[in-house]
Amino acid sequence: MTENPGGEPLRRTPLFDTHVSLGGRMVPFGGWGMPVQYPAGVLAEHYAVRNAVGLFDIGHMGQVYVSGADALEYLQWLTPSDVSRLEDGQAQYSFLCAEDGGVIDDIIIYRLGRDQFLVIVNASNTDVDYAWMQAHRGDGGRGVGTDGVNLTLLRPDRTLLALQGPRSLETLQRCSDTDLSGLGYYRVTNADVAGVTALVARTGYTGERGYEIAFDERHAGAVWNTLLEAGSGFGIVPCGLGARDTLRLEASMPLYGHELDRSVNPYEAGLDRVIRFEKGPFVGAEALQAVQSAGRSRALIGLELTVPGIARMGHAILLPSGEVIGEVTSGGPSPTLRKSIAMGFVPVGQAVEGAHLLVEVRGRRLDACVVTMPFYKRAPAKRRVAAPSH
Repeated sequence: MTENPGGEPLRRTPLFDTHVSLGGRMVPFGGWGMPVQYPAGVLAEHYAVRNAVGLFDIGHMGQVYVSGADALEYLQWLTPSDVSRLEDGQAQYSFLCAEDGGVIDDIIIYRLGRDQFLVIVNASNTDVDYAWMQAHRGDGGRGVGTDGVNLTLLRPDRTLLALQGPRSLETLQRCSDTDLSGLGYYRVTNADVAGVTALVARTGYTGERGYEIAFDERHAGAVWNTLLEAGSGFGIVPCGLGARDTLRLEASMPLYGHELDRSVNPYEAGLDRVIRFEKGPFVGAEALQAVQSAGRSRALIGLELTVPGIARMGHAILLPSGEVIGEVTSGGPSPTLRKSIAMGFVPVGQAVEGAHLLVEVRGRRLDACVVTMPFYKRAPAKRRVAAPSH
């Protein structure tokens, strides 16, 4: 597995050979060769994160360093969120939106200092995002000029790991002399991890407590191995894309190319809380204000199948009369809830909790019910999910 389906060479994170040595099944993802699972399987990885701790290689994600005297105003122009609300060491979920309000990518912005920010973007969109950011660096928005903004694409010099699960802090703390117990959700700090200078953020994509760790890629193997050793007493396992997807689906977290793309605006995805018109002009503001005034025409819903079957992306969503009204964007069995769940877009009038709908799966029309999202939410206390016995 050395090429994308189109024939282009796959990119590799610095841990590619490590994944292969651990028995990881490597697949193309966003132009990268990434592990979809390890020999223990997706279910074992999923339960490890829900019950204990799992370690993910997310070195394929893009990292863009934004600095300069106009860095804040530039990000205010580039995104619909109010970046000025960030304190140093705080993070914010946001978007890059096109002029028509469609989502180019969903991102996380970290404020590292007064004029210093780190923007994390999706792997498959990194080149497009970086070009978009460059194009808007000098377009005059909010009075920002090219001299006041510097952009640096940090990949491949820096890599990222994600440590996720209720035992993630204990695991991480065994590898660091920095006290991380007080690091709040969506906060970031500098810390040593396995003797390496790193940026540690309390963020993640699993619905569990977790941390994302950015550091020099030269130390990837040492940090990875140290974290696995530190978590061995807690049941840590390496995790791949398969578990990442089941975990994020249960937590109802959108995935670009599924719930988000250029044809979707934040209102339709139920993420309009990010939009802050009061901050002043930004790219896409007029289009999004028009959506706000007119109201969205469709909405993202959660579905639970009430009969046996598995809904997948692209499956049609129908009214009981048989009229097709939408399609599934993400779906699959929930290991935690032991139900088949899905997300998808339907007309606003059908996005009613408890509504009876159908999902067409391989020619069969299966009963489904509209349910509140997220499907799974971590309990305040450590939650244990028993794996099924066979």
